[in-house]
Amino acid sequence: MRILVTGATGWIGSALVPELLGAGHRVVGLARSDAGATALDTAGAEVVRGDLDDLDLLSATASQVDGVVHLAFKHDLAFGGDFPAAVAADRAAVAALAAPLRGTDRPLVIASGLAGHGSGAPVDEDDPPAADSPAAGRMLTEREVLDLAAAGVRSASVRLAPTVHGAGDTGFVSVLVDTARQTGVSGHVGDGGNHWPAVHVGDAARLFRLACESAPAGTVLHAAGEQGVTMLEIAGAIGRGLGVPVREVPSEHFGWLGTFAGLDVVARSDRTRALLGWQPGGPTLVEDIERHYVGTPAGHASA
Repeated sequence: MRILVTGATGWIGSALVPELLGAGHRVVGLARSDAGATALDTAGAEVVRGDLDDLDLLSATASQVDGVVHLAFKHDLAFGGDFPAAVAADRAAVAALAAPLRGTDRPLVIASGLAGHGSGAPVDEDDPPAADSPAAGRMLTEREVLDLAAAGVRSASVRLAPTVHGAGDTGFVSVLVDTARQTGVSGHVGDGGNHWPAVHVGDAARLFRLACESAPAGTVLHAAGEQGVTMLEIAGAIGRGLGVPVREVPSEHFGWLGTFAGLDVVARSDRTRALLGWQPGGPTLVEDIERHYVGTPAGHASA
């Protein structure tokens, strides 16, 4: 297949591109910058210069490929305080990508999230997110994508664990590590008994590939290698690695991440594994924290 990947130079995209190429597919990567274009070219992908606001370009490119994996999202805008604007831009981009795929049975696979399932009760792929969750806006986009199954699009949503971990990650866990370094405390909200699902970045990339290759239309998939790691375990691993105490803290301790730090999300992925033969094999979150997150500044692993 010739597959368009948005967010191709991002955290998951950088793992997905070689995953797709290694499986014999061709990749067309969307690049916003010269550096991104160079990285994609070096990896062996075709390059299309543009961003999520180039709606005509998105549609034109999607019309020329065999499938689309949409990973890009305006995280800087979302975490800068304007989550609704980031969601609106994402929805417009999805509509542009989907338009030429209607009636073709070609795949459109999007990245969604499990952060909207914060009840603490184990959830599976059929469970809807909470309407008042911090990620509710993105879940509406997911619903629109799944509904495209009725329009002849082989649509699928991969709900990512709150932490997609691995060497070089600068996401949620690296923020927890940075906060512990800066404050001298590895914190958890409440008693730390709340959970985050976790998945290694390589396992997540493989799931996106499998979804693009064979997920049935209208499928929800859970990218959860571990269904729920307690925040006390996460804080403990960070505290041990940095040599700082582990303590209960208010959610405000984590800044913008405070909204997510207290979430209690437990996600099953049994159906996902059975449907696509997905078997996560990467290290656990705690193993990765010990190996890659606590040894160098800002969560970056050394080479």
